[in-house]
Amino acid sequence: MFTIWVRSIFTGLVLWTAGTIVIRLAGKGLLQPERAGRTLGLYLVSFLLMFLLAPRICRRLGAPRELWPQAATLLILPTLILDPFSCAFFNTVFPNVDPGAAGTFGGWMLICCGGGLAGVWRKA
Repeated sequence: MFTIWVRSIFTGLVLWTAGTIVIRLAGKGLLQPERAGRTLGLYLVSFLLMFLLAPRICRRLGAPRELWPQAATLLILPTLILDPFSCAFFNTVFPNVDPGAAGTFGGWMLICCGGGLAGVWRKA
């Protein structure tokens, strides 16, 4: 079981790192808080994507179905711990994105985490 937990948190860290790099490079096009419809669309698509992806990730990690909620919690833990710092130091972490997008970014990360957890609870 220990290896599943380590692989879950490591996978979450890899996903967080990759996501942070993508947002650093292309965040200006994604995070546009002045366009409410676009933000709501981003939130909806992201929730649904994570709803579908998290169970698949848990399956690939080898976690038994009844332990998917725990594995998914560890999967999203890097995002929940590290992205508050990304929000607090938004200008430094994402210099090419409008500083006013920090709240949109924070909400986006929460909706992604919520989608992932909802997806594994649906399957548990």
